[in-house]
Amino acid sequence: MVNMARGWESKSVESQIEAAETQVRPPFDEQVPPQQLELLRRRETLNLSRTRVLRELETSKNPRYRNMMQKALADLNSELGRLEHGAVRAATA
Repeated sequence: MVNMARGWESKSVESQIEAAETQVRPPFDEQVPPQQLELLRRRETLNLSRTRVLRELETSKNPRYRNMMQKALADLNSELGRLEHGAVRAATA
């Protein structure tokens, strides 16, 4: 019998792995300005929070808790959108 980490068969974990692989990250030898580095950290933090909220939504049965998680997800999506919009605006300036 092969021991496998719990949850690896989950589709959400699979999608998280794919999302992580598609994220664009600068090469290690490239100097990243502190402002851009902070933007990357903020985006990663928001994506991790979003992943946690999605996992909670998948497993929760309580309607009040699900409602709270859906609002949190909407807020995170909004914040990620603002962050992306600001990053695009800054890159074109």
